[in-house]
Amino acid sequence: MHKVWLLFDPRRTLVALFTFLFILALLIHFILLSTDRFNWLEGPKTTKAASNITLVLPT
Repeated sequence: MHKVWLLFDPRRTLVALFTFLFILALLIHFILLSTDRFNWLEGPKTTKAASNITLVLPT
């Protein structure tokens, strides 16, 4: 395994890896924020049509 680090500079490799992982984490979080189910900032959106439905019971 030590011969691998002779081919690649450890600092540049780790900086590239952490940069990639950080961008991937941001991408995943923004994708989740754009969905209705997993938006933890605004909560689920309710439509006005669904909230105005009334139930008529038979008599």
